[in-house]
Amino acid sequence: MSGAASCQEGGGERGPRWRRPWKLLALGLLSASSVLAAAPGAGAMSKEEKRQLGNQVLEMFDHAYSNYMEHAYPADELMPLTCRGRVRGQEPSRGDVDDALGKFSLTLIDTLDTLVVLNKTKEFEEAVRKVIKDVNLDNDIVVSVFETNIRVLGGLLGGHSVAIMLKEKGEYMQWYNGELLHMAKELGYKLLPAFNTTSGLPYPRVNLKFGVRHPEARTGTETDTCTACAGTLILEFAALSRFTGTAIFEEYARKALDFIWEKRQRSSNLVGVTINIHTGDWVRKDSGVGAGIDSYYEYLLKAYVLLGDDSFLERFNTHYDAIMRYISQPPLLLDVHIHKPMLNARTWMDSLLAFFPGLQVLKGDIRPAIETHEMLYQVIKKHNFLPEAFTTDFRVHWAQHPLRPEFAESTYFLYKATGDPYYLEVGKTLIENLNKYARVPCGFAAMKDVRTGSHEDRMDSFFLAEMFKYLYLLFADKEDMIFDIEDYIFTTEAHLLPLWLSTANQTISKKNTTTEYTELDDSNFDWTCPNTQILFPNDPMFAQSIREPLKNVVDKSCPRGVSRVEDSLGSGPKPPLRARDFMASNPEHLEILKKMGVSLIHLKDGRVQLVQHAVQAASSLDAEDGLRFMQEMIELSSQQQKEQQLPPRAVQIVSHPFFGRVVLTAGPAQFGMDLSKHKAGTRGFVATIKPYNGCSEITNPEAVKEKIALMQRGQCMFAEKARNIQKAGAIGGIVIDDNEGSSSDTAPLFQMAGDGKNTDDITIPMLFLFNKEGNIILDAIREYEAVEVLLSDKAKDRDLEVENMDQKLSENDSHKPNSEEAASASQDVGTVSEEPEEGESSDVTDSDSLSPADTASDSVSVSNQDSSVPGRQEAGAPEPACPPGDSQPQEQQTETEPNSKVNWDSKVQPMESILADWNEDIEAFEMMEKDEL
Repeated sequence: MSGAASCQEGGGERGPRWRRPWKLLALGLLSASSVLAAAPGAGAMSKEEKRQLGNQVLEMFDHAYSNYMEHAYPADELMPLTCRGRVRGQEPSRGDVDDALGKFSLTLIDTLDTLVVLNKTKEFEEAVRKVIKDVNLDNDIVVSVFETNIRVLGGLLGGHSVAIMLKEKGEYMQWYNGELLHMAKELGYKLLPAFNTTSGLPYPRVNLKFGVRHPEARTGTETDTCTACAGTLILEFAALSRFTGTAIFEEYARKALDFIWEKRQRSSNLVGVTINIHTGDWVRKDSGVGAGIDSYYEYLLKAYVLLGDDSFLERFNTHYDAIMRYISQPPLLLDVHIHKPMLNARTWMDSLLAFFPGLQVLKGDIRPAIETHEMLYQVIKKHNFLPEAFTTDFRVHWAQHPLRPEFAESTYFLYKATGDPYYLEVGKTLIENLNKYARVPCGFAAMKDVRTGSHEDRMDSFFLAEMFKYLYLLFADKEDMIFDIEDYIFTTEAHLLPLWLSTANQTISKKNTTTEYTELDDSNFDWTCPNTQILFPNDPMFAQSIREPLKNVVDKSCPRGVSRVEDSLGSGPKPPLRARDFMASNPEHLEILKKMGVSLIHLKDGRVQLVQHAVQAASSLDAEDGLRFMQEMIELSSQQQKEQQLPPRAVQIVSHPFFGRVVLTAGPAQFGMDLSKHKAGTRGFVATIKPYNGCSEITNPEAVKEKIALMQRGQCMFAEKARNIQKAGAIGGIVIDDNEGSSSDTAPLFQMAGDGKNTDDITIPMLFLFNKEGNIILDAIREYEAVEVLLSDKAKDRDLEVENMDQKLSENDSHKPNSEEAASASQDVGTVSEEPEEGESSDVTDSDSLSPADTASDSVSVSNQDSSVPGRQEAGAPEPACPPGDSQPQEQQTETEPNSKVNWDSKVQPMESILADWNEDIEAFEMMEKDEL
């Protein structure tokens, strides 16, 4: 998401009446900068440091862009670890993620206007020539309508916008004759068949050559799409109509937006995540501001700015009021049910909501923007990057980070709104983390697991389209730009559309349909057009005063769920009982359960079952608390099962020319040194053993002594291999999978189990690598001979001093493909219990079945009527609600409760309906766990 909109000064006038929005861009946000720029004691960054950081951003962009052009073009994206292009069909399928790839040089098109923002006009001119000459939009390939619209259509329109600007200036692009616009129009027509539905909502996918529902199209059978997928079209489609004079594109996008608005939940004014494109029924009824909905809200506000249609602003403000009423729980933004908005739908947040503080800045609601942004920054400081999802107590829920730009975007807008140099320091941190943890010789690699620092072989096009644009603009002064950025609005992919389009080719009648459905509360518009003096009333430390209480929100937080109880009468009522705090032996807890309509049943097998009947609850609010409690029990059960697994480990290549930049995800062993308790890890040079399978006495002990032994999987037990190399003097071992082509990119990692005997005699660390990751080390040995690695629980800081000393030498070797591939992490860790003999299959079991020491005879299961969900019972006294210094990752949480006996019922059944649609909600919860962001 992005946007460079602002509004008139003089916030005393009520109502959304920006009659000339294209003239207002430079007034509101930029003038705010003067309020705080000279704040006493604010630690303003010097102009020289800003210039240096801007130059650093340019160098980083050059590193990413040049490697894409050298190693990947004309492929859609760069694979930065293997230094090659990602061509759809030639790499293992990644599912829906690959729907963005259409064999149309995606990264180059997505990067066009970034080149101009970064003052690289010569490179832009060359890139446009390549796009015109090489890109084919008529491929027989099925692509995402949403991704193709925001990345390719938006990229072509953004490129056209800056191309005509440069041509008008008279120095560059004098030969340009609208070729990019012609390609955009061609692509627009190829997307139109997706709109062939009775509702006007587009199919989620379309075949570029054959459209939808054609026998050869291989698409058109879908019934559902996400709200953002159907509601994030208006800027690009309307711009295409305004540029070309062809009204049909804007008409189709407006019809889709109108349908979503009509189908909103009327009592809450919220929309769900997924909708049926034929009936308009909500398939997933949870609502938030993150994945699946995010840019729908963004485009309502920006459509008003670009097109000047009041109905879009009125719809946005109606939704925004609902968001702040139900979803916003400062500093958190938690999904709720559209028809039960006081009930949280989940206890975690996804990283895409990081765009929302930036949107709040454009709305003019600065305080909650500062609060949420600061919370997100604290999460980043803990994990170096924002995990794809994290819980309300700031633990990792999904560990990946594909180098998303949304947080950088909000940082940019907050700096423009406040002028607070604090946000320059935030941007500096982002730059440092990217260079320190994500930079590899062939570009920047996504993080597969922020906890271990392992990489994934991907560099998405949005990284070049958005990240460097926002970071450069954050540090650039007006004189650093070759054009006025305030003359444009940014799309959700940060593509530039000129504001003069608001008066060009207005072929669409502006019928205000919003008030047909709702009576608008004027208070919704109080902060639509704020005066900066109202935002910062004689208080240059305004932003800092809001941030200060949140400085330690991550490190000092307790495991929590956000209470809905309003503490308005003195001490107020007690907050609802949380599933994490529940103890079956606590009489007070049992009384609370009874009030919520939940009864406790002791089963013959020693388990305790919780059963809820909503009609037995003391009130409807207590019934809602009971529903939330049951859902929390489900999530808590799932998390407890994950906690029984050992987390993945890291193999980091630290010798020249890698210097720690390549991190491979490794499977742990249930024997030998516990790397999580030896923070320094084990560092040493690697050596291949003889025999390579390690199943008999090592015949080359002189080569293995004081080194980390490499061996092949198979023919004997893992523990036997460990004993043999330990006897030969090895300080550690790496087992490489013998299954050709196996990779943690496509397969879950597993733990190496013992041999059923006492393994206390094994004291060295043992890790497992899949074939693809193991070959990276073997290839490095063939190339460089002496290869040093670090075995640890997570990646350590790179040896920057040694790297700088050897920089000239490493530059010569840094682009060798065999030295740059790294593995990806997976949270789905199974356990391989033994090495099979040749011809036998390996015995693979789930790790949660291999830890009998952690189980007990007592357990709790939870039922809603006839269904059971696990809970927990503790015989001892309850522990404090917030232990001092509780900042351990969730995977280690069970170690803090040695006296607790916890056993979860492995068979978790879905809860039957207490209310008419409860079963549908539970299905939505399960879908959320499976969905990719």
